[in-house]
Amino acid sequence: MKLDKISKNLLEKIANLHDIPDGAVSFRKNGKGEIVRSTPNIEIVRKEDGSGIDIFVHSSCQHEACHIPVVVSENGFFDTVYNDFYIEDGADVIIVAGCGVHSNTEAGHNGIHTFHIGKNAVVTYLENHLALGSGQNKMLNPVTEIKLGQGSKMTMETNQLGGVDYSDRVTRACLLEDSTLTVHEKILTSRFNVAKTNFKVNLKGKNSKCNIVSRSVARDESEQIFKSDLQGKNLCFGHVECDGIVLDKAKIDSVPKVSAHSNQASLSHEAAIGKIASEQIVKLMTLGLSEKEAEEKIIEGFLK
Repeated sequence: MKLDKISKNLLEKIANLHDIPDGAVSFRKNGKGEIVRSTPNIEIVRKEDGSGIDIFVHSSCQHEACHIPVVVSENGFFDTVYNDFYIEDGADVIIVAGCGVHSNTEAGHNGIHTFHIGKNAVVTYLENHLALGSGQNKMLNPVTEIKLGQGSKMTMETNQLGGVDYSDRVTRACLLEDSTLTVHEKILTSRFNVAKTNFKVNLKGKNSKCNIVSRSVARDESEQIFKSDLQGKNLCFGHVECDGIVLDKAKIDSVPKVSAHSNQASLSHEAAIGKIASEQIVKLMTLGLSEKEAEEKIIEGFLK
């Protein structure tokens, strides 16, 4: 099935999707499921009220991919979708998600995702957000609920690629014994964009581990707010790292919090926010780059 020009452009950017790939796919556009296709190992079922999908990943799934992109291209349209993921014991799956908004007036998408992850499962979750078009007030507000079973591992990579006027990401996770959550977040804001991030992780099980790394760049008069709350309730390890570059008249607030409810919990956090060092700019300019080109190269490397 071929895609229209706007959908294809957005999907190429948010999910590396040039056309409909082989394997399990759910493509939602302007609140409607355009394509839903299952495989023997990944079953996708539309919710009866049309509000989202249920994804059942069977134990027989071993390093297979599932694509679930969303496009909003209708002016003034706001979409909310509820997706539930049921990952069986021992499964290994890559979930490629993301939302693209292309409108000339306000529009947005709220993705509410809940992960029920069984024992010894491995989940890689990739999510990109992007907004295009001439209008303002493009909003993307994802909520991710994670329940990690014993010995399971989940890696989240989330990117906000630009153009999003307002976003409020909420991630809540509960980790059982020997489970691991790894998060890599990258955010770029400009103009008057506002980006909020809030992580709350309950390290409930013995030997559970969580590592959150956020890297962000704020330009123009944009604003970013990063909050995290790690709660250690057993023999566990948790670390939060927030690094930000502030340019022009932008603003970044970082509020990392750690709470130990057990004397066996090991928790740490660090935050570093500042401008680009002048010596880095000068060094690149000596190689023939302009000041603007040098700045862009540094930002590109920082967000890589």
